[in-house]
Amino acid sequence: MNIQTIIKMLTDAGIEEREAKKEVKMLLEHFCNYTEKDEVLRHPITDEHIRILKTKVEARLADRTPVQYIIGESYFMGEFFKVTSDVLIPRPETELLVTKAIELIKDNDLKNILDIGTGSGCIACTIAKRTNSLVLGVDISSDALRIALDNVTRLGINNRAVFRKSDLYSKIRADEKFDMIISNPPYIPIGTELEPELKHEPSIALFAEENGLQLYRKIVLQAPDYLNEGGWLIFELGIGESDAVKAFMNEYFEEVNVIKDFNGIDRIIYGRLI
Repeated sequence: MNIQTIIKMLTDAGIEEREAKKEVKMLLEHFCNYTEKDEVLRHPITDEHIRILKTKVEARLADRTPVQYIIGESYFMGEFFKVTSDVLIPRPETELLVTKAIELIKDNDLKNILDIGTGSGCIACTIAKRTNSLVLGVDISSDALRIALDNVTRLGINNRAVFRKSDLYSKIRADEKFDMIISNPPYIPIGTELEPELKHEPSIALFAEENGLQLYRKIVLQAPDYLNEGGWLIFELGIGESDAVKAFMNEYFEEVNVIKDFNGIDRIIYGRLI
């Protein structure tokens, strides 16, 4: 058995070849301490490495556990974030969201940011690390908030990103105002059939009522109460949801714009409080 055999185990299970190679590389680095440097120096992959990989891939395929949960971390915008099945796995689409948010923060000198549904804290932590703003991340899940706290400690930015248990705005004080509200809310319509891997992620962070639009509507409706004058609201979008979310936002926001992702799908929407 060799690396190609391990990759074939994954592709035979329906995992795209490029993703399979990426997963094997992640497992090698995490469990075997075999890095890109070892690959460049042509250090051999040993029989023990193969044995470990086979065991991990078999566990991965047994119930289609995402590889990020197996290794306990996920790469996001240059950092490794702790993840468990209590939080969503950060995705490239969310990097688009954070990249645009950081651009708006820097261009408009925004200081106070609210991240609704913070999950692992990857959005809050990245914004806090890459800007001069202070970020409050809120989530309804205590388990998710524990992961977020671990991640902010990992990055050494405890004084720049803080977390609070809150169902949307429920624990935000009336006198707390923000220059931006950012959210990657649950947006999959209830009843949607998921890929096997997604079934391991927390359903509370995936599904929303009203054909996936419930949380967008609720966040938009109350956003003016918690934004400073001219404050920004920015979301990640589910597929096919841009028109409905834009209609929600147009009532309270101007300069509402949509950004497409790598596949040409409307993925980010943002606007400024009228």
